[in-house]
Amino acid sequence: MRIVVDLNRCQGYAQCVFFAPDVFALHGEEALLYDPAVPEDRLEAVRQAAAACPVQAILIGEEVSSRVR
Repeated sequence: MRIVVDLNRCQGYAQCVFFAPDVFALHGEEALLYDPAVPEDRLEAVRQAAAACPVQAILIGEEVSSRVR
């Protein structure tokens, strides 16, 4: 599964890091790093991370192709 984080929206709240630290990481205090290819066994954690994002900056699967151009 693929994900994209809209880094223009991301405010560095790091809620995603708490739910899926093997997919998301903070570099410094605000720069978010992430792996866009999510293994199937981590998909539920990434869904929880996306739901927890206060600014809804994480797009998953079909959302990626429909909202990112």
